[in-house]
Amino acid sequence: MPASPLIAVAVDVASLIGPRTGVGALTENLVAGLAARSDVAVRAFGVTWRGRGSLAAQLPSGVTLATRPMAARPLRALWRRRDRPVIETWTGPVDVVHGPNFVVPPSRRAARVVTVHDLTAWRFPELVDAATAAYPALVARAVAGGAWVHTPSRFVAGEVAGELGVDPARVVAIANGAPDLGSDGPGRDAATGRALGGGERYVLAVGTVEPRKDLPGLVTAFDAVAADDPDVRLVLAGPAGWGASALDDAVAAATHRDRIVRTGWVDDDARAALLRGASVVAYPSVYEGFGLVPLEAMAAGVPVVATRAGAIPEVVGDAAELVEVADTDGLAAALALVLGDDDRRAALVAAGHLRRARFRWGATVEEVVALYRRAATDH
Repeated sequence: MPASPLIAVAVDVASLIGPRTGVGALTENLVAGLAARSDVAVRAFGVTWRGRGSLAAQLPSGVTLATRPMAARPLRALWRRRDRPVIETWTGPVDVVHGPNFVVPPSRRAARVVTVHDLTAWRFPELVDAATAAYPALVARAVAGGAWVHTPSRFVAGEVAGELGVDPARVVAIANGAPDLGSDGPGRDAATGRALGGGERYVLAVGTVEPRKDLPGLVTAFDAVAADDPDVRLVLAGPAGWGASALDDAVAAATHRDRIVRTGWVDDDARAALLRGASVVAYPSVYEGFGLVPLEAMAAGVPVVATRAGAIPEVVGDAAELVEVADTDGLAAALALVLGDDDRRAALVAAGHLRRARFRWGATVEEVVALYRRAATDH
């Protein structure tokens, strides 16, 4: 079989700055996978002013970084109204430009691909900050200009086609890969997690504090569980995003607030340790376009309790205990069940290992490259 022709791709890597979110995980694994291929030339750029000097250190060998500064706020303001300046100003000629975080720059000749992780900014504008609130206008202009849309789930692909009116033929669902927690050596093991959590048994929620995660609802559910379970604790691990005051209020009002631990931001070692040491991982989101945290829990061999929000059922299948969104009584009952029923715990852990194996970053990269070639050929 003849080798595939070389394709030059420019990828926005700004999400590699700072703690890794789901967007950062996609970008990191995508760029690493592209850099390892002989049929792709990767040129990275970062639509960011703050932290731009640290980008080079985040990239694998073989990736060329555009070093001319790109200030996000003024550029996005321009791109909402016009198709200038074009990405080739920074990267030189490329075949495809990919914006893996809702924003794809205009181009002179390159085909464009924009990743839409979810429709939070469209469906729940009250749950987003000012920067995220600009995504609908930027995506609409990109799509009107011929950009292809990549989504991490069939659920979001259906939303993009149905609610945004995008041609379904130009919306491609490609699942993320499952996280790899790495070794369980010193500092990353379950014992370390239990020490960080302050007890042998705890419910864990990880991620940035923001309204979409409904952590106040989790606090209420935990308070009900804790009334009948004197040993269990709740550990909330993640930095404050915005809207954290609602969580502050919920914790302050909890009867069992002395058993609620808020770690703030944790590094990768502490995150892995907390996951491995947890009795159950809770994921009570209002809305999700994918959901990497449940897959992290499955990698750690820990059962998951989650909501039937967005793409979560598509991702977890039968490998999680699912409840309705905002049903704190149902959430409390599910947590109590998983904490108290060893057979149910074992069944969820076994199903989780099988489910997680279906999500591979290698397959993600392969399908994204196929999308790039499709977009470039169609352009």
